[in-house]
Amino acid sequence: MSSICFIDTATDPFWNLAAEEYLLTKVDRPVFRLWRNAPSVIVGRYQNALAEINSDYVRTHGIPVVRRLTGGGAVFHDLGNVNYTFIDRKVPGEDTAAMFRRFTAPVIDALRGLGVDASLQGRNDLVIDGRKFSGNAVCVHGDRVLQHGTLLFSASVADLSGALNTRPEKFIGKSVQSNRSRVTNISDHLPIPMLVTEFISYMQARMAGSTGTEVRSYTTEEKAEIDSLRQSKYSTWQWNFGSSPRYGLNQIRKFQSGLIEISADVCGGIIRTCSIRGDYFFTRPTEEVEQALAGVPHTHTAVLSALSALPLSDYFGPISADELTSLFF
Repeated sequence: MSSICFIDTATDPFWNLAAEEYLLTKVDRPVFRLWRNAPSVIVGRYQNALAEINSDYVRTHGIPVVRRLTGGGAVFHDLGNVNYTFIDRKVPGEDTAAMFRRFTAPVIDALRGLGVDASLQGRNDLVIDGRKFSGNAVCVHGDRVLQHGTLLFSASVADLSGALNTRPEKFIGKSVQSNRSRVTNISDHLPIPMLVTEFISYMQARMAGSTGTEVRSYTTEEKAEIDSLRQSKYSTWQWNFGSSPRYGLNQIRKFQSGLIEISADVCGGIIRTCSIRGDYFFTRPTEEVEQALAGVPHTHTAVLSALSALPLSDYFGPISADELTSLFF
């Protein structure tokens, strides 16, 4: 069966992740695609999204957080990062390690064709001189397997570090946490400089070079189905944050009013219970604040809104809703 090499121009991360699911579940042919996202954080299927991001950084910079189908750790995408996807039949008896070897081999060969000494390290990372430029993840649907990976070409390492730099000790749970690695950009290792668009054209030509490969754009019907999946799933808070595993949140900080410590139990993205302790002075019981936060979505907007409706100085002395909200992220 001939394969399809899709021409991707969309940079909307919600759309691109929806396209992954559509192509895996609805297109019964081998698929290859190269795609890029505008600045975004993409978290693994079973990760606690909030534990993987610097909430202040992504909120200030307007960086969306999107959950993908595959496992693994959180990654930062921007237009200097090129993502690749293979979708094919699952080979009977093939484990994930064999899948990674099968699908990364043509990528490594293509990069070596550019004079880049790339190699597979460990189970699912591609490296140059021991520094990671590609993380790969996989998922299986019936008899089909999807593997995708990043190709850091000229990505902003500062944004990558800023968006993912958090303190995971605040979050206690059984979710999978990311392993931070030293990274490098492919462009720094090219004997002859090239633009990211030239790199995409080269990789597409290499991957589509096999006989019988159909290179095409998405049909109107395919776009409509992907749009629908984007709206109903990938752009929703429920998918991206609400489906995070149950976790506990613990944070302590010194404010003008005194030391304040919060502990919260979050399930399904909702604050189920909350405990606030400290050495602050009060004229009203803190339990009223705890009750006001129970049932509130664990989002910056929702927590800030709930706290802004309360006379916080009665509970804690001089403190703003913004300051207290910061303890929850």
